[in-house]
Amino acid sequence: MSTFILAFVFFLAMVFAMGIGYLVQKKSIAGSCGGLGALGIDKACDCPEPCDRKQARLDREAARQKKIAEWKDNQIM
Repeated sequence: MSTFILAFVFFLAMVFAMGIGYLVQKKSIAGSCGGLGALGIDKACDCPEPCDRKQARLDREAARQKKIAEWKDNQIM
């Protein structure tokens, strides 16, 4: 039980220290490697064509945007 309490206090102290660091520097935590952009990858999926699930999601979003555009055209102002 003492190990758990010690670990909890340690993590609590780290969160407190990061909070103080944020208040002092006003900078958020950032990765050091630059992410996928550093590797020359524009997106997580490098497929030339989207998969079925993504294509369905894109189709739904396009239909939604079309309905919004029609609604704005027919809006009474």
